[in-house]
Amino acid sequence: MPPLAKAIPLGIQHVLAMFVSNVTPAIIIAGAAGFGFGSNSPDFPELLYLIQMSMLFAGIATLLQTISLGPVGARLPIVQGTSFAFLPIMIPLVAGKGVDALAALFGGVLIGGLFHACLGLFIGKIRFALPPLVTGLVVTMIGLALVKVGIQYAAGGVPAIGTPEYGSLLNWSAAVVVILVTLGLKFFTRGMLSVSAVLLGLIAGYIYALMVGMLTFDAIAGSWSRAASFALPQPFKYGFEFSLAAIIGFCLMAFVSAVETVGDVSGITKGGAKREATDAEIEGATFADGIGSAVAGIFGGLPNTSFSQNVGLIAMTGVMSRHVVTCGAIFLIICGLIPKVGGVIRTVPIEVLGGGVIVMFGMVVAAGVSILSDVDWNRRNMVIFAISLSVGLGLQLEPGALQHVADTPRILLTSGLLPAAVISIALNLLLPEELTAESTEEVSGGMAGHK
Repeated sequence: MPPLAKAIPLGIQHVLAMFVSNVTPAIIIAGAAGFGFGSNSPDFPELLYLIQMSMLFAGIATLLQTISLGPVGARLPIVQGTSFAFLPIMIPLVAGKGVDALAALFGGVLIGGLFHACLGLFIGKIRFALPPLVTGLVVTMIGLALVKVGIQYAAGGVPAIGTPEYGSLLNWSAAVVVILVTLGLKFFTRGMLSVSAVLLGLIAGYIYALMVGMLTFDAIAGSWSRAASFALPQPFKYGFEFSLAAIIGFCLMAFVSAVETVGDVSGITKGGAKREATDAEIEGATFADGIGSAVAGIFGGLPNTSFSQNVGLIAMTGVMSRHVVTCGAIFLIICGLIPKVGGVIRTVPIEVLGGGVIVMFGMVVAAGVSILSDVDWNRRNMVIFAISLSVGLGLQLEPGALQHVADTPRILLTSGLLPAAVISIALNLLLPEELTAESTEEVSGGMAGHK
């Protein structure tokens, strides 16, 4: 363990690397549900609570990974945070339904988390069903499902669609400032500035919004004054409801999240210790993923998963100390117990957040493409990818095609993500290792290459 004088700033560096990504899903879910975004809105306290829980349970889940509790936890420097992967499932569940939709949402988070934890018992045995072709496609689909949100936020936010101000030059200018500052810091600086590029880009956009009148100091003061100085989480604050669509969606996405965690654990041990991850570490990390999500669901937190950007940070700094990440986890927990922190976050204009979201969700797509680069693009894999992407993305772009389907399957299918995942997994298991040239020519119209 490094001295505290070194461990604390290194731990906070880990938090800065994931902070924006961690709280963004809560803001997106609130926006999709139709929560009021102004500090005078009656739903304002609910939005603060979701942000607060995102920080608190990211810290608690990270502690499970670093300190461990029996078999739960890998005892490695794994940073946990709110997962983007579940957003395409959660958004249709809450769309326009307000606070009333949260009971079913968090019921799904709880059951899905318990199912995720159970995957730790046999995660090694199911990895064969999730090769890079499947995981790369799923990660790419997650990003593609969310880029629309980034554009909507940059143009003025989902609630502003249809208003004259939506898509104005002023709105876009704030998003562009965030993107330009983020790119400049990421590629032309080193160390802490580069690691915190997205966060600092948002701060630059925040200052710009103040300068051009998109945000006022009175609004900031009002948000600060309405938020409490200290608050504890409340179990089942939004009730508890079994929704078949939510449970199926969260359980299926648990497979994807579990495989992502396996990759992150392997990346940490290879990058920091130059060795392969042990079975006990992989199983413990998966247990912590699931238990952390289940406990978060009880108190109104969203599903947690390991954060890949922090894996890169370990490789960059060479500091593979779980005690450093423990310091970061404690910092997150403290922030999660102080709603005023969430109050300040919520004053970030939606257009400014849109600039950061465009970068983050674009990186999700890029990560998926990077995984797909490891695929052997033979005829068989091209057909699997083509059919899975066409059906998944097509249903996501045209949900009206399933207007006569019952509510539960419609919500699952129009996410785009689940049909793409299920089709790719099934075809990968069922199709022979190599298709004939003739069958591929028939599907691709003669465009497929030959090896």
